[in-house]
Amino acid sequence: LSKLKDKSIETGGKLTESDSLKVLQTAAKQRREAIELYLKGDRDDLVNQEKAELRIIEEYLPSQLNEDEMRKIIAAVIEEIGTASIAEMGKVMGQVMKQIAGRGDGKIAQQLVRELLSS
Repeated sequence: LSKLKDKSIETGGKLTESDSLKVLQTAAKQRREAIELYLKGDRDDLVNQEKAELRIIEEYLPSQLNEDEMRKIIAAVIEEIGTASIAEMGKVMGQVMKQIAGRGDGKIAQQLVRELLSS
């Protein structure tokens, strides 16, 4: 939550909901990445600490879309754009990210877009 205070100071005390959401998403992403690294390094103590911090951060984030919900959104975007080509992945990702902003992980969305465009 200190990141929110830092951002508030940076913006002159005027922190929008969108700004707050971005700060919290970044903090959550950092925790997830740290958890992966600590798991590889067999550092259970640090894994538990990062998981505890992630749970707190997630309390302030909107509920996240599950994989099936994301898959439906992506399929609808692909149909709307009218593409089935992996070459247009960037165009699809742009639309998908607008629709899932704050509610879905971009990394997972990218994997699903690639999967759906490849099939």
